[in-house]
Amino acid sequence: MSLSVAIIGAGMGGLAAAAALRRVGCEVRVYEQARRFARIGAGIQMLPNSMKVLRGLGLEERLRSSAFAPRSHLNREWGSGGIVAELPMPEERYGAPYLCMHRGDLHEALLSLVPAELVHLNKQLTGLEQMDGRVVLAFADGSRASAELVVGADGVHSTVRDLLFGAEKPIHRGRVAYRAVFPASLVGRDLGRSRTKWWGPDRHIVTYYTKRSCDEVYFVTSQPEPVEWMTRESWSAKGDVRELRAAFAGFHPDVRAVLEGCPDCHKWAILERDPMRSWSDGRVALLGDACHPMTPYMAQGAATAIEDAAVLARSIEEYQDLGAALERYEAHRKPRTSRIQAISSANTWMRAQEPDTDWLYGYDAWTVPLAGVIAGKSNMSVD
Repeated sequence: MSLSVAIIGAGMGGLAAAAALRRVGCEVRVYEQARRFARIGAGIQMLPNSMKVLRGLGLEERLRSSAFAPRSHLNREWGSGGIVAELPMPEERYGAPYLCMHRGDLHEALLSLVPAELVHLNKQLTGLEQMDGRVVLAFADGSRASAELVVGADGVHSTVRDLLFGAEKPIHRGRVAYRAVFPASLVGRDLGRSRTKWWGPDRHIVTYYTKRSCDEVYFVTSQPEPVEWMTRESWSAKGDVRELRAAFAGFHPDVRAVLEGCPDCHKWAILERDPMRSWSDGRVALLGDACHPMTPYMAQGAATAIEDAAVLARSIEEYQDLGAALERYEAHRKPRTSRIQAISSANTWMRAQEPDTDWLYGYDAWTVPLAGVIAGKSNMSVD
């Protein structure tokens, strides 16, 4: 389908959508409210399900060359270090590798797939209006743009979602996350070749290397803490590393060594939303955290957004009727993302040995059969 598409948001999901939609012949432009891209100090896990999408976009070898490939998901008890559960992650089991990397490296890789002239920075969306088979976008700088399809990939505080369905506060359950990336030499010990989650009574911490060379380490926590200091999710708010160390003072020596070596850290509020009744309205559709934000406890936030991108592109390629394509995209994706949202919110994944992980990691967004479409629901053909 030859289609002009405006994507709001140049994060992982937005850039993956831009790359995937360009593959099926769409004319794409990306609008990002940030003035520039910053290399945020955070790690990210790309599990086999999202690596299959990145493979299809041509990024697998680039990421393999620098990323850390954990031997397993290792889950340990907070004090003794006893193994709670372990899931080996051999590539042949799920058909793709499991890689841990710096978020900046993944973002740069995705950005390389989209010509620079198609990515517009400092474009804060303020309004959208659907008319005559197009969507007109208004931005805070006074500029306007239009497209036949708008994809809202603008995160948990999505302006596109608010404009479509009305503003609604995200859910905060009184938990925050601290995180940092720093040289592994500051830790003074080998942290092993697994991604390790340390389970405490009311908090946890995840540690892993972000480079194949194992010379950079990342951690992220979840713990109870009031968030009067923050009214919106922020990836740049500074945390107090002394308070963080005190919060994990009784944990295993490996954890304490990581936090003692940490020079500084950031923190953000962990926010959620309940599954939405609908992800689209006319020629505007949502993707990723804009429609299914979730806690980071399964490492599936960016992964499911990247999956969304592949399924959206497949649906648009197969249908001349845009409404049917969007319906197919939503019908297929909602059951899976709602299931992941619920498990992640409960923070039960890998707290015991999981009997079935194939449904999550074995999924391939490029080849999985897509859900059917309710015939006659829409009539928005695009020539």
